[in-house]
Amino acid sequence: MVTKLVCYLQLCRKTGQYNVQRSKGPVAAPGSGPGKAPYQRCSSQDSLDEQVMVDYFKELEIIQRSGDAETQEDEQLKVADEGEQEEAWLMEAGLATLFDESASGGEDSIALLSTLTRTQAAAVERRVETLKQTLRKRNKPYTVPDVREIFKPSPDSQSKQDEAESTDRSGSSKLEVGGIGNGAGPDADADTDINLEVSFSEQALIYKEGLKVSQPQSESDDRLPDFRVSQDKTGQTKVGDLSAEDMKKVRRLVLIEMSALFDTCGIEVKAHKALKVKVRESGLFGVPLSTLLDQDQRRIPGTKVPLILQNLISHIEEQGLDTEGVLRIPGAATRVKAVCQELEHKFYEGMFPWESLKQHDAASLLKLFIRELPYPLLTVEYFNAFVSVLKLPTKKQQLQALNLLVLLLPEPNRDTLKALMEFFQRVIHRKDRNKMTLNNVAVVMAPNIFMCKGFRSKISEQQEFAMATGTANIVRLLIRYQNLLWTIPKFILNQVRKHNTENQRKMNRDRAVKKLLKKMAYDRERASDKQEKNNEAEGGFIRVQAPQFLMVSMAVQLTEDLKASDVLARFLSQERVLSVRREDLCLYEMGGNIKERCLDEETYIKALLELNPSAEWVIKSIQH
Repeated sequence: MVTKLVCYLQLCRKTGQYNVQRSKGPVAAPGSGPGKAPYQRCSSQDSLDEQVMVDYFKELEIIQRSGDAETQEDEQLKVADEGEQEEAWLMEAGLATLFDESASGGEDSIALLSTLTRTQAAAVERRVETLKQTLRKRNKPYTVPDVREIFKPSPDSQSKQDEAESTDRSGSSKLEVGGIGNGAGPDADADTDINLEVSFSEQALIYKEGLKVSQPQSESDDRLPDFRVSQDKTGQTKVGDLSAEDMKKVRRLVLIEMSALFDTCGIEVKAHKALKVKVRESGLFGVPLSTLLDQDQRRIPGTKVPLILQNLISHIEEQGLDTEGVLRIPGAATRVKAVCQELEHKFYEGMFPWESLKQHDAASLLKLFIRELPYPLLTVEYFNAFVSVLKLPTKKQQLQALNLLVLLLPEPNRDTLKALMEFFQRVIHRKDRNKMTLNNVAVVMAPNIFMCKGFRSKISEQQEFAMATGTANIVRLLIRYQNLLWTIPKFILNQVRKHNTENQRKMNRDRAVKKLLKKMAYDRERASDKQEKNNEAEGGFIRVQAPQFLMVSMAVQLTEDLKASDVLARFLSQERVLSVRREDLCLYEMGGNIKERCLDEETYIKALLELNPSAEWVIKSIQH
């Protein structure tokens, strides 16, 4: 391990691969020599120094010694062939009809395409063209349409497109004045506002055009700015706030946007093929997340994070987070292996003696659980994209890419990753006692998260060195900015709204004639309700429904300053037989151009009503 570390430091100094805080004395191996202990050596929360990277290679050595690094031949990650990747991408984006006329969902694909920005459309065009050329080389018949026809606007949508482009241009002007990225001027790095209203790839294009260079700039250090999101009157939308139907649309749009962002920055990301792994069908360690959650949900319905992981985290916290070197200092290998086997047999029976489990052993089991997953926590499909994040030219763009990648993860992976990041943050809050800073946690967790099965035995020593600080820095970003990373950007939500509107328009237009009379009767009833609602709105009131509670509905006066929190307060002040906590209630926006959305309490109702005039307002319990 020491030899590897020396080679690594020499390589970094020669190539300038990362910036360090150099100490006056020699670098000591963990636990050797007088002076500061390894967990005290990093004085900065904002940069990775040479000394703290000792723990990265120590963790690698622990993983290699543990024996769980062995992989089988069929577990090796392989990059998809040219054409296969584009075809899989188009299918995942819900655009299979662009290469297969027999695929279902043609109307929905058209609705999706109508929402795309210029950079997003370019990303789709690029992949369609690549697939078209690949099929031609193989002399295979294909039905891929000409890309010029895919995005050719219909006459009735041309005016809307012109209006949208005008809006984009006006938005772009504002961005240029505000200074997106480092290229807007010498003080551009001071711009720490994250704009969630304009496509990230569009912002990257403005940055690139203003910078007039195509290669990423190296920054003076690895400081992490205090990025902030400006207040949006229509409220922020977090993962879990939307219906499953709308989240499916979010994921498709996010995939296109993520690809557009990397394309705009000139970064090619090749996806790996799905792993063909023989997995265990029951148990705790080495079991797929989906299998674990199936087991757990049979015992506790609604479980989103594996119970074994929840119990390990709870045990570490209950025993106190003040233990020095928690997460960094390993438990005894033989004892950890024995405890692992005991958990497998006794966990679900409730017979495991948690009181005898030592802190460092529990932390080692937590790390073992993550790296023993048969499929990477960050998924095979997006593993390379996560690794490539730091190739983006600015920290702001890196953060935007991570935001998109988090949203792309399957729900079990995303929820599990969130639980881990929140736990790591709580560990860091006690750094004065446990000596685990942001950097320390990131460095020891990076190899456990990124050195997944099928990858460890494949990379060379040179690649291992290159990944060391890179992966640690990605974990730093995931921990530091987790509140932002699990937020759905407003521009994506607006595209979902437009998608829903287009689908509703087509549905109404294509409705069968035999249902016309029934529809007319229904519409008359709805029109009456809508008129009543409009009259209330025009009279300065909105009607709030609360079907789960004694008060079925109530009228609330609409003012400029009325927030979702005010509506909840008004409801609670009148509901006398309510047995639910305030924090378990949410005001939902339902219908119109969104299926269902749990509102941030700082949402201004009048501003949201202007965005979705047909919405209904419902108070109900949050589904945890």
